[in-house]
Amino acid sequence: MSFIKLPLILKPMQMRNFILLLTVFLSLFSCKNKSESKEAVVENTTNLPNYGNVDLANVFTKADNQLSDKASLVQYIDHYYKKVWDGGNLSGGILVAKGDDILYENYRGFAREGNQNPINKDTPLHVASVSKTLTAMAMMKLIEAGKIKLTDRLTQFFPGFPYPNVTVKTLLSQRSGLPKYEYFITKIQPAPAELSKKFITNQDVLNMLVKYKPDLARETDTGFMYCNTNFALLALLIEKVTKVSFPQAMQEMVFTPLKMKNTYIFQEKDIPTASQSFYYGGSKLYPLDRLDLIYGDKNVYTTPRDLLNFSKAMFSKDFLKPDLKEMIFTPYSNEKFGMNNYGFGFRMKIFDNGEKLTYHNGWWHGTNSVFAHLLKSKVTIIAIGNKYSGKVYSALALSGLFEDFPPQKAKLQSVMNEDKDTLNGHGEVFGE
Repeated sequence: MSFIKLPLILKPMQMRNFILLLTVFLSLFSCKNKSESKEAVVENTTNLPNYGNVDLANVFTKADNQLSDKASLVQYIDHYYKKVWDGGNLSGGILVAKGDDILYENYRGFAREGNQNPINKDTPLHVASVSKTLTAMAMMKLIEAGKIKLTDRLTQFFPGFPYPNVTVKTLLSQRSGLPKYEYFITKIQPAPAELSKKFITNQDVLNMLVKYKPDLARETDTGFMYCNTNFALLALLIEKVTKVSFPQAMQEMVFTPLKMKNTYIFQEKDIPTASQSFYYGGSKLYPLDRLDLIYGDKNVYTTPRDLLNFSKAMFSKDFLKPDLKEMIFTPYSNEKFGMNNYGFGFRMKIFDNGEKLTYHNGWWHGTNSVFAHLLKSKVTIIAIGNKYSGKVYSALALSGLFEDFPPQKAKLQSVMNEDKDTLNGHGEVFGE
């Protein structure tokens, strides 16, 4: 602040002018402070349980941000980007961070057809099933607040729900055995009235489950079965408990408190402006269909930088109570021994050496995404593509640069050696 220099003695007229000037100055300064204070209050005001207790600026120590071989790692990632993203004509963004430190970040392509809206760090892109991680954490915050329990059955919230053993926990861990809404709605004969609508909703999915009672795909809690229906119902549960819409609940509980300023839940009103996705090659638009407004399992539109804030928050000791936080990354599908498993809203790979890779991929129409949250190294890897290509999933292999994940190191080597089968793969290894 600069100070006004005054003569030692002021004449009456000078004194009056000075007092007037000082009054105006103090008034403006006061208004500014009130405005800033009001802005801060508005930003954090909600009656819902939320992640506003996390201080994003103080999550990591200096040691968490340090890498002894940073320069060579950044050079290697840049080489990967030029080879896979530039060489593969991908569209979207990629970010790799160690703690607070963004090691690498790059963007290319366009968000809208006709080469409109060049993609940059502030461009929200659809992350498809990576949305499940955010839906899960909203539910975990409600559980922490005592608003709902993991053991609660869906029959307690949805009258007529025909699957008595399905609980909040079996939804989060993908063990409900519920049929996949993408498929069971097409098998109902005659076709339900809901299917004549341009877009069906989460409530429509629930109504059809209640009315038509399709068979379970497998008995509840007998094993893992990846199913979008689980997270569509979790979104409805969040609405039921919070008494506000899912898009609003996510803003108040997760996005706003974590300063995810370019993040939202896609709704019909967003169609004219939201980023679009494209078929492989990038010129043909992937059109919306009747399932495109169902949320919880998908429909988070965000940026790599916003997702980094989310990842940083999860590293914080204040994110959730320790016992709840541990549950997120505990494997729940252990009936069959194998590398792949699922926690609460997170996939994981548990390698022979005992190391665990926690992540989630996404795919919907022309969107492919990767979100890796590396527990030991405190590294975040994010890749979002809006021009369909399995090459986007190769970003997960970058995890092998930071932790002892032998299979990921091997996959990365294959990618860098232009192993076409690896680059184009879209199965369990690199798929959703």
